[in-house]
Amino acid sequence: MKKRSKILASLVLAGTMVLGLAGCGDSGSANGGTQSGKNSDAKYHVGICQLVQHEALDAATKGFKDALKDKLGDDVSFDEQNAAGDASTCSTICTTFVTNDYDLILGNATAALQATDSIPILGTSITDYATALDMSDWSGTTGKNISGTTDLAPLDEQAKCIKELFPDAKNIGIIYCSSEPNSIYQSTTITKYLEDEGYTVKEYTFSDSNDVAAVTQSACDASDAIYIPTDNTAASCTEAINNVASQAKKPIFAG
Repeated sequence: MKKRSKILASLVLAGTMVLGLAGCGDSGSANGGTQSGKNSDAKYHVGICQLVQHEALDAATKGFKDALKDKLGDDVSFDEQNAAGDASTCSTICTTFVTNDYDLILGNATAALQATDSIPILGTSITDYATALDMSDWSGTTGKNISGTTDLAPLDEQAKCIKELFPDAKNIGIIYCSSEPNSIYQSTTITKYLEDEGYTVKEYTFSDSNDVAAVTQSACDASDAIYIPTDNTAASCTEAINNVASQAKKPIFAG
């Protein structure tokens, strides 16, 4: 690994939790596209791959950039790319970052976290690193040149909160995008906790944004309350989901 990459990775990792908090607390949005290229005079070049554009991921990207600019000023430039919700595009974007020999890659959302041995990688908005990296022997660290922050909620506590808020509910519908492994992980995990609370749980999945309204309607028709995990596609379709659920008068608990 290049010396400057080691220096940059050490600097960023030292502030990883700060960056995560900055991202969660900012309502700014990413512009998408290249912010500054490899040919700039900056000392460090950072590639940012964001899965899809919505306020939460936009804020995480902005928080990361603001914190790094605060540390490095004009010594850092960013190549910010948005995959428009397509996981395969994330792979293409990150391959380009490797080809361009960038010093650091930020993967924003589970599908955007692409492994490479040659460049330090940080993740943000990652629900479960074992799921993101397809690791069956998870020990709490990646064992690779990959680190970052996680947005995994305490799913057992969420199940208890749902019970407290909706004690008379019988059926809980879980809505998520089937192409997001982070959502599959959350749904599988919280289902066990909800069943322990006495609920009957059913999953309602959509493959892309075109199916959201119809799937939400099916879930509302058969459920007393709706649970939505930290799903990026669902987050980008908040208005469509709310329009259906509000009309059906069904409460939503959002992960």
